[in-house]
Amino acid sequence: MVLSDRDILKALEEGRIKIDPAPDLATQLGSVSVDFRLGNTFMVFEHSRFSYIDPRHPQSIGDAMRTITVEDDEAFIMQPGDFALASTKEILELPNDLLGRLEGRSSIARLGITVHSTAAVFEPGWIGTATMELSNLGRMPVALYPGMRICAFSFETLSSPVMTQYRDKVGNKYAGQIDPRPSQLSEENQAGKP
Repeated sequence: MVLSDRDILKALEEGRIKIDPAPDLATQLGSVSVDFRLGNTFMVFEHSRFSYIDPRHPQSIGDAMRTITVEDDEAFIMQPGDFALASTKEILELPNDLLGRLEGRSSIARLGITVHSTAAVFEPGWIGTATMELSNLGRMPVALYPGMRICAFSFETLSSPVMTQYRDKVGNKYAGQIDPRPSQLSEENQAGKP
């Protein structure tokens, strides 16, 4: 069951959903979601320096990306066809009986910007900022500013609390992240997983 605005407010008041810094509910609370704002840190692929990425080798992924920090009053320009990882300003913490679902905002999508490729579900027990997979699908460059409302989180109640929440899972790769983090797929390969 998706939480309504009144249920989100109740969960925030009770501390079941924690968002830091606290959102401006007058502008960030929707009927079934809370808008999160764009952070200052971006990661981009250095495609002109590397011919490919090999997910079996962690240095291949890490070396192929460059971190860019943008000041609050500066723009990060997404060129057509560009891809970048970015994080939210807000840190989200979920209890063991709610999941979060990240979605793009329509106003951003209408500029050609998508905010996630496939990673929309934040498991119960998640803690950290959300890393977004930004893409410019349009034909025009788009300026993105830290602090702008970039995505929305909705929340769903589970049929029962999970046995193991995300932050306690062996091998969780992203719990506690503060800045965008590149793919940790190589950790799965090193553990002998396909």
